[in-house]
Amino acid sequence: MCRLILPSALAAAILSSAACSSPAPPPAQAKAAEPFGPGPAAAGKNPLDKYLELSGFRLAESGAGKLKIIFAATNHSTADLGDLTVKVRMVTSAFKPGDEPITEFEAKIPGLGPQETKDVTATGATKLRLYELPDWQFLRADFDVTSPAD
Repeated sequence: MCRLILPSALAAAILSSAACSSPAPPPAQAKAAEPFGPGPAAAGKNPLDKYLELSGFRLAESGAGKLKIIFAATNHSTADLGDLTVKVRMVTSAFKPGDEPITEFEAKIPGLGPQETKDVTATGATKLRLYELPDWQFLRADFDVTSPAD
């Protein structure tokens, strides 16, 4: 009689432990990539984008709803870059899809020689007053070279 109880108790313990185990957790989802890559400004799809860096954005109010934007444009290639037009969209570092940008503007960048940097000035519209804008370290910008085309 002891022989029957031991195997049945062992079988019951195995079955009850199997019934008590929780299901496997769902697979972890990959973290979505940041909309703007590292660095001061993320580039678009034009082949010249990879050689151009926009950085050092300085903002000043030039009237109600208007910003004067000064930034540095750097050519990281070993070739001359002719005159360029860029479309820039400035957002905060806490930007989420669906948020409105601080400003969007077009800027004309004069020809840049190899490894050359030039300051560029542009104007953009905004709904924020200067004192409502984030500090420079919380600003992000992405850009697309719109002229010359590929």
